[in-house]
Amino acid sequence: MGLKLGKSFDRNYNLRIPFLRGFYDIGVFFSKNSNFILYSVDPANQYDSNKSIKINMFKNLVSSKFCETFIKLHNYRSSSLDILNQYDQIKPEYHNEISFILNETIQLAKIKIEDREEDKVLFDTLNIYGFTLNVYHNEFIFIITERQNIVRGVNKKIVRTSGLQIATTGGIELLDDYHQESLISGKEGIVKPILDNTKIIKLK
Repeated sequence: MGLKLGKSFDRNYNLRIPFLRGFYDIGVFFSKNSNFILYSVDPANQYDSNKSIKINMFKNLVSSKFCETFIKLHNYRSSSLDILNQYDQIKPEYHNEISFILNETIQLAKIKIEDREEDKVLFDTLNIYGFTLNVYHNEFIFIITERQNIVRGVNKKIVRTSGLQIATTGGIELLDDYHQESLISGKEGIVKPILDNTKIIKLK
């Protein structure tokens, strides 16, 4: 799949990830001066043509069923940090359901900040995390790309993320089942007062 890139992207990191009986070549395009991220996805040696495969890209990880179900995200804001939807951890209740297939960090720059109460070193990085569903380990991939960019003019680190999902129909159906189960279990046991507080109902 060819891409026409403007001046916004001046770096590229390539991955080859096994899928079904072949591979997907994935390009991560980004800029050394910003948090923008763009993906290219090209199948390589895909022989299982009878399987339906769907590719989704997520600018906002919160809109992903995978992240909503399995991943704990971190948000934080201060005078020196602006973090939105950073990968924190796999939710403990799902440690046996999903596995890492990627955990890579590319350090682009090391910047020393001297105009604070004490000197501080910040790293400009690209972090890539890859996951799969254990039951469909070769039919489901979810990649979180995290860009940690240092804005030198204000000495601030800005962290932004995006996601890429590649899955067969079976993988998507399993994800939907997990997601629905998490919504139901999250409501189980909650009680609500009705009118005079003498009656309660349980949401299941």
